[in-house]
Amino acid sequence: MNEEMIENSEPKIKRKLGDNILVLYVETFAMILGGQILGMILIGLVLGLMSAFIPYVDEIPACMTAADYAAFTGIWIVGLVFTGAVKKNRGILKAQWTAPKGNRLSFLFLGFFIGFVLNGICVLAAWLNKDISLVFDGFHPLSFVMVLVCVFIQSAAEEFMCRGFLYQRLRKGYKNPWVAIIGSSLFFAVAHLFNEGVTVFSLINITLVGILFAMMVYYMDSIWCAYAVHTAWNITQNIVFGLPNSGIEALYSVWKLDAGSARNSLAYNVGFGIEGTVVCDIVLLLACIAMFAWGRKFGKKPYDVWADAGSGDEG
Repeated sequence: MNEEMIENSEPKIKRKLGDNILVLYVETFAMILGGQILGMILIGLVLGLMSAFIPYVDEIPACMTAADYAAFTGIWIVGLVFTGAVKKNRGILKAQWTAPKGNRLSFLFLGFFIGFVLNGICVLAAWLNKDISLVFDGFHPLSFVMVLVCVFIQSAAEEFMCRGFLYQRLRKGYKNPWVAIIGSSLFFAVAHLFNEGVTVFSLINITLVGILFAMMVYYMDSIWCAYAVHTAWNITQNIVFGLPNSGIEALYSVWKLDAGSARNSLAYNVGFGIEGTVVCDIVLLLACIAMFAWGRKFGKKPYDVWADAGSGDEG
């Protein structure tokens, strides 16, 4: 079903104050901030308990890297509680599980593949251009799996906030789906505005990847695919190749970056990594165009999280 057919099949939307884009931005930001605070408290308690059994746990790179990512558990807790507390929002929770037709294992694994390929192309471009030098540090299966799980928690938490809660609320408030697609992506970019080393190209990159993720939800009816692409993107650059993830470096990685060898170019940014580059923006733009073309031809009507909410609910 193409985009026009999808739009014409949807009921007329009645927007209320609670569905205003700026109000939703503030609401989403408050949940993220509250979740981050809660996550830091919880991880601090967990590390404190672990230190009683594992001496010097705070000096183990894999544990501390996992802890940094696992702190996003707090965002999950706050987001799920807030969303579930309001009856009309509970369809958003259903959309995180198997109610959407696209939330299936095949799309999850496809997402991991897409994320690895997209990020891998960018890393390869920087390496071939001799902008970075990588040194193999060793592969430890248990450590890698532990960190992978925690990266999934972090990536999926960001997706739940931006392409789960915010995107779906914008879909409720605005008839044109591109308000939700672009609106959630701009918020995603603004949320990274104060990351270390951020540049104009970085913000373009984050906006484009947000659009790609949102189109996966809209055209593929699969936030699982977005979960997986986001996870694979982060794990590839930060944990596999040891490059900055949105300007943030991990203590644990399979390869290590020789920082002295890194240089700024069209394929690499010393402060932000591959995400702050023209090459990465081009790769993501092409991915967005491909997703748009696929969606226009093969996209299905997305799962309606508001079908049972009723038209008279307060905003």
